Amino acid sequence: MTHLFTPLTIGAVTFRNRIAVSPMCQYSSTDGYANDWHLIHLTSRAIGGAGLVFTEAAAVESRGRISPQDLGIWSDVHIEPLAKIVNAIHNSGAVAGIQLAHAGRKASTSPPWEGSKVLDPSHGGWYPVVSSSAIPFSENHPIPEALDSKGIQQIIHAFVQATQRSLTAGFKVIEIHAAHGYLLHQFLSPLSNQRDDEYGGSFENRTRLLREVVREVRKVLPSDYPLWVRISATDWVENGWDIEQSIALADKLKSLGVDVIDTSSGGTVPNAKIPYGAGYQTEFASRIRREANILTGAVGLITIPEQADHIIRTGQADIVLIGREFLRNPYWGLSAAKMLGQEVFAPVQYERAWI
Repeated sequence: MTHLFTPLTIGAVTFRNRIAVSPMCQYSSTDGYANDWHLIHLTSRAIGGAGLVFTEAAAVESRGRISPQDLGIWSDVHIEPLAKIVNAIHNSGAVAGIQLAHAGRKASTSPPWEGSKVLDPSHGGWYPVVSSSAIPFSENHPIPEALDSKGIQQIIHAFVQATQRSLTAGFKVIEIHAAHGYLLHQFLSPLSNQRDDEYGGSFENRTRLLREVVREVRKVLPSDYPLWVRISATDWVENGWDIEQSIALADKLKSLGVDVIDTSSGGTVPNAKIPYGAGYQTEFASRIRREANILTGAVGLITIPEQADHIIRTGQADIVLIGREFLRNPYWGLSAAKMLGQEVFAPVQYERAWI
């Protein structure tokens, strides 16, 4: 029976187990550069037993950052420090993945510990921010500039260039961020997309930009390297994006060469009532896996090894993405192996601690 520590092979890439470190913004960059914080933060989770370690969301454009402190990959100068991190992750036995993102109308805010406030240019922010339609995220956010056809093509090109830079840095997994109310999700959801052109209105039109990004990224990504897409399975709001549309989207993305749907939820609007609880999003991953016949990742308040193992053993998902627990315990993967009676692949320097 497949379990949490059964290796997973997708194309030419093998993950030593089904544990992934979820992308988690650190708000610790300057001008998009990775630094010692990112090196230590990410490599320690690889040493700690994860099979796949994702960077935080890396902005494909400078204006696509959530905050001025976000990681970036919009320039070739970002490659070298990322390559150092990739090498360290791979030398620690895990696979390095990068999440490519654009914040859209949710860009230009301060870090959470400073209140996630909208920043104007005098405080390090920028304007305009862009979106699918000229609808602000909240009453405290500026009205975004709706992307025209030229702007949309620039976005697609930015994702392609970011993919090429990621490959140069040595990443083996690319994840396109189309969740949490950021730009690509802003096109998917009818709550944020009220366009009347070929990128708005119908399901086919609202999913067009993401499908075009995927198609172009897949052209430059080696065919045997995994391509992931993170989606919000539901907006948790009536008449918004929902699980049925997510299943239909996953089926389309599979035909375009997407290997894994990383299944999260929410983020489009600030007033959604989300029923937080242990594994509250796992059922979405299970339905997409079953009904679209594609590999899925489960994420969201997965905290204990038995819970993660159960998700894999019962076929609800193919991999689990752990966030907060890896912040609390960088060695969660090693702890999970010991608790579940699996072989603990600790570095030789740490072996005495796991006997």
